Amino acid sequence: MPTPNSAAEQGSVAGRRSLEGLRVIDLTQALAGPFCTSLLADHGADVVKVEPPRGDMLRATGPYGDEDETRAYGGVFQSANRNKRSIVLDLKTAADRDVLLQLVDDADALVENFSAGVMERFGLSYEELSRRNPRLVYTSIRGFGDARGGRSPYGSWPAFDIIAQAMGGLMSITGPDENTPVRAGSGLGDTIPALFAAFGTMTALWEARQSAQGQYVDVAMVDSVLALSEVVVNTFAHTGEVPVPNGNQLAGFAPFDTVKAKDGVVTLGAPHNPQWTKLCGIMGRPELVEDPRFATDHARWENREAVYEVVEDWTRRHTVAELIDLLGGEVPLGPIHNAADIFADPHFAAREMLPRVEQPGTGRAVAVPGVAAKLSRTPGAVVRRAPLLGEHTEEILGEIGHDSRAPTAS
Repeated sequence: MPTPNSAAEQGSVAGRRSLEGLRVIDLTQALAGPFCTSLLADHGADVVKVEPPRGDMLRATGPYGDEDETRAYGGVFQSANRNKRSIVLDLKTAADRDVLLQLVDDADALVENFSAGVMERFGLSYEELSRRNPRLVYTSIRGFGDARGGRSPYGSWPAFDIIAQAMGGLMSITGPDENTPVRAGSGLGDTIPALFAAFGTMTALWEARQSAQGQYVDVAMVDSVLALSEVVVNTFAHTGEVPVPNGNQLAGFAPFDTVKAKDGVVTLGAPHNPQWTKLCGIMGRPELVEDPRFATDHARWENREAVYEVVEDWTRRHTVAELIDLLGGEVPLGPIHNAADIFADPHFAAREMLPRVEQPGTGRAVAVPGVAAKLSRTPGAVVRRAPLLGEHTEEILGEIGHDSRAPTAS
């Protein structure tokens, strides 16, 4: 289904997004903060992106199409800032700080990911803003959190995705072996904190409906990654053992890995008795179910080399397409999709996971990741492209009764 871009098309989704009427002031840059606020914008929140005159640093990051001569922003910025409006404010000036305060007066939430102390130096601390707007929910995302949530010895350290993945434990269990730690290929050190920040913001907003009081939501990138690295915590807490990478396997589960086909590789998971029994039947090896080496989940893990030997002896005799026909819908199995495969797969089209928006400077539309949470009555939607720098400055200033000024050119 085409994504609405015109005013008329945008109007067609009015009332169908659950956060309409919510206003969020977005002071974030890079990926973690903008990804958080994009989730709110997808569900109808009016996210006002406040940018410095030079713009969000992510605007200068690709990928760019070859035909994009203006390079107003690349693909990462487009994805993380769709559905938002942009206003340029120079918070180093008293006049623009005053504009921000006026925006905060009518806001429900504010999200920022500055280094610790920056907002205080601007005179825009949580305490100052909450005095003006007691119901304001104030969310910060920092590498090691804010002192308000617990003073970290690393509180002043800067951080990127790879730092969060490393110190949050994810890299210690990712890769082929313990001597080759590997960063997950996507920016999980940013997007996982963004998910927690969006969740924390909405939790605080729900409470504020009852109390009429906002609160501070403190999210640390490393904490967020740790919270999703369940193997690290659970293994050490219960056994005292330090888990190490198992490649594509998951400790305690077999078969649960990639397996070789005649013409490629697929992922396969049949670690529990019902799945294993079904797999053995399809392989024509029902006797394996009674084999004491494979009779229980734990036995299969302890004898995993033998498990993979018998499974791959069968999978290597079939192509990937044949394995999908034989196991698809019966035993958990999936081909390893690259980008081209994803764009061609009917699942993602049916689920509207690749909506298209205009890409400035190209004369064409580009896909962005769609709305993952499908609400039955008030579905979210991607209704507009990411904004040009300062594109809505005049519009937003007019809404607060402030003297308008021309938007900054991008």
